[in-house]
Amino acid sequence: MFEHFFQCPYCWEEISMLLDPSSSQTYVEDCEVCCNPIEISTNFEEGNLVEFRASELGQ
Repeated sequence: MFEHFFQCPYCWEEISMLLDPSSSQTYVEDCEVCCNPIEISTNFEEGNLVEFRASELGQ
């Protein structure tokens, strides 16, 4: 697993998340601070994180 730190797009608090480097993924996870849903997109190449995006969900 790969630990990655980023800012929540809602409350701007720093959050850490464990990412699986075996595959690229897009999924929704709630912020551990403000509980708003965040769309997480990851892209790994040869086990290295090459793209990470944390976006607000359009509600």
